[in-house]
Amino acid sequence: MDSENKKPEVWTWFDHPQNIKRLKIGFYIVLALLVIPDFFMHKHSLFSSVEAWPGFYAFFGFVACVVIILVSKLLGFALKEREDYYDR
Repeated sequence: MDSENKKPEVWTWFDHPQNIKRLKIGFYIVLALLVIPDFFMHKHSLFSSVEAWPGFYAFFGFVACVVIILVSKLLGFALKEREDYYDR
């Protein structure tokens, strides 16, 4: 019971560390299963021969997401205002 509210504590499926570990393992397995067929398919590259490398688009997508996150962090620092900006 929660001492302040006198209500029983409700645990969901995501509150157990063992379930979170299972989810992570499941996601890694799915990611690996999505890249494995790339090694066995013949690809026609449109722009460069680099596109034909196995796992190229998975790597490209990962790098693109990292770049988006870093640019958004930099924009956040550049556009940050003081805490009392609207209190003037």
